[in-house]
Amino acid sequence: MKLTLQRKHGTIGHTHGTLSIDGVYFCDTLEDQERAEKIKGETAIPCGHYKVTVDMSIRFKRFMPLIHNVPNFEGVRIHNGNTDKDTEGCILVGKYLHEGFITKSRDTFQALMKRINEIRAKDVITIEII
Repeated sequence: MKLTLQRKHGTIGHTHGTLSIDGVYFCDTLEDQERAEKIKGETAIPCGHYKVTVDMSIRFKRFMPLIHNVPNFEGVRIHNGNTDKDTEGCILVGKYLHEGFITKSRDTFQALMKRINEIRAKDVITIEII
């Protein structure tokens, strides 16, 4: 399974994008602002290719996608949330509502986990951020 996060636009504090699964649009995304230098809790993941696995998040106390080998980051996940205040460098999934806000995030996250769980034992999961 290949996830692709295509960043669309950003302003001070956040970046909007779309997430596709194997080339097919799945949902909208919200991340922290892209920055040349990492600022803890305020920087989007650098563009690139990453491996994704699912494991138990100690912070969220549930199984969630974990993005591996992100430079200068640890514990980067894909999860639900509505604004850049709900992320510290992770990717939020949902439906674009207006600038700096996504909605239907819990439902979208559950649908993503369903798709991931259907294939994760059979296939490698990767994400490309562009």
